[in-house]
Amino acid sequence: MYSLQIPTMNYYALWFLAYFLIGGVLSKRIIRDTNIFDKHYQVTWGKDHVLLLNQGKEIQLSMDNTSGAGFESKLGFGSGFFNLRIKLPPKDSAGVVTAYYLSSYGNNHDELDFEFLGNRPGKPITLQTNVFANGLGNREQRTYLWFDPTADFHNYQILWNPHQIVFLVDEIPIRVYKNKTKIGVEYPSKAMHIEVSLWNGESWATDGGKTKTNWSYAPFQAHFQGFSINGCSSLPACSSANYWWNARKYWKLDAAQQKTYQDVRRKYLTYDYCSDTPRFPTPPPECPQ
Repeated sequence: MYSLQIPTMNYYALWFLAYFLIGGVLSKRIIRDTNIFDKHYQVTWGKDHVLLLNQGKEIQLSMDNTSGAGFESKLGFGSGFFNLRIKLPPKDSAGVVTAYYLSSYGNNHDELDFEFLGNRPGKPITLQTNVFANGLGNREQRTYLWFDPTADFHNYQILWNPHQIVFLVDEIPIRVYKNKTKIGVEYPSKAMHIEVSLWNGESWATDGGKTKTNWSYAPFQAHFQGFSINGCSSLPACSSANYWWNARKYWKLDAAQQKTYQDVRRKYLTYDYCSDTPRFPTPPPECPQ
């Protein structure tokens, strides 16, 4: 399946270029530095399983049968365009979960998830996305990737503004979650930290937990790059149009993005909670009717 390729759509890369060229008026709290991991992030668990490489420009997380590891941003954000470059653990990674997500603290939390579910060699790694708003989740979608995510780094991105949340892989949209608060659907609005972790999910991650982790391949190692953050930490002003990701042109996908989005979903989407009628006999209100 890795021989199948979809041309990368560089819409969001162009956003960055336009922003730096015009020098938009943005909050001083936007983080642009990319050289020092410690300035923007902190290790939250498994410190002896975290290795800083290339002067903090690359982080390696390891997992064995004693521990995994994780880190998070020091600041919380109320909107933004979040990008992390990730290379997943190679070989036999069944039961191993690599997670990159935004999450608020406390009860009734908000959360936006990328979860990479490892697999046996030669079988596809599943990318699961999820959206939590005010503590309500159960909005899973699962996608196969059209490349080998263990062979090299790829960009995994979340656009979050008051109108939509878009999950992207190498600038290609794979999921869109619209703001439908007008019909009573909760929408993420709390300050969320960027969270990254590598952990043991063998009880559920691969074949519903039937395929267990092969610990003879440990330690499992995932690598991360690109620690700049384009996010608003100045709540409650994060819906301001002064932030480029809140501009009207980013309230919905344009025609070319929509076509690519539909093409990716047609070819690679393997599960959508909106279509799971045994689980949801009445489709959730945010789902297409």
